[in-house]
Amino acid sequence: MIATIINALAILLGTAIGLLARKGFSERATEAVHNATGVISLVIGFSMAIRTEHVLAFALSIIAGGLVGTAINIEGAIYRLGEWLRVRFSPRRTAVAAPAPAELAVVPAADDSRGFAYGFLNASVLFCVGAMALVGSFRAGAEGNYDLILTKSVMDGVVAIIFAGAMGAGVGFSAISVLVYQGFLTLAAAWVKPYVTPPMIVELSAVGGALIVMIGVNLMGLKKIRTGDFLPALVFIVALSALFKYIPVL
Repeated sequence: MIATIINALAILLGTAIGLLARKGFSERATEAVHNATGVISLVIGFSMAIRTEHVLAFALSIIAGGLVGTAINIEGAIYRLGEWLRVRFSPRRTAVAAPAPAELAVVPAADDSRGFAYGFLNASVLFCVGAMALVGSFRAGAEGNYDLILTKSVMDGVVAIIFAGAMGAGVGFSAISVLVYQGFLTLAAAWVKPYVTPPMIVELSAVGGALIVMIGVNLMGLKKIRTGDFLPALVFIVALSALFKYIPVL
């Protein structure tokens, strides 16, 4: 768990630096940071997504995941959690009603309640869906090898600076998501690892890349995509990956 804790602390440190840096930003500088963060997200996402070797499974997972997530309103639940965290840890404990995600602007202001939840959601997705989080956690738990997670910690800390500059303090609370997700994988590594195949890791990372592309599209103001509603796609791709050897067409 020590490597995961370091990862979470790196995100907190990066967020703190990002928040300090953005204080002197003009409106034009803030817009530039948003655009830069969007481009970075698109590049990261595309670089992950194009590695898929099972396009049909990739497509089915995203479509089915989006339908399921929309039906149960996952993004709404994540925004409510983000708003609860904002109110719970705000210096002023005055509750502000969180708007429904459908009412959100394409890129909410980073210093309002919507922006807090927006930063929490996007950073949580970015820091948790990559192969480094999955493989690194398995290595840390099963082999005691922390190298990959420590490398990821440095990368996440740098990205947190950029994301916090664009989306505010909510980015720092994604450290909780990292602690829960990577912590669980690390503790369960000995049991889970035998069932995780290299093709599954590749496809899981590819679908995660598609989610990061959605974040980039949102940040660029091109279209409002409810990224959280597509999270079940990660579950679908894991299930379909188990069928690759039985249904090669996938």
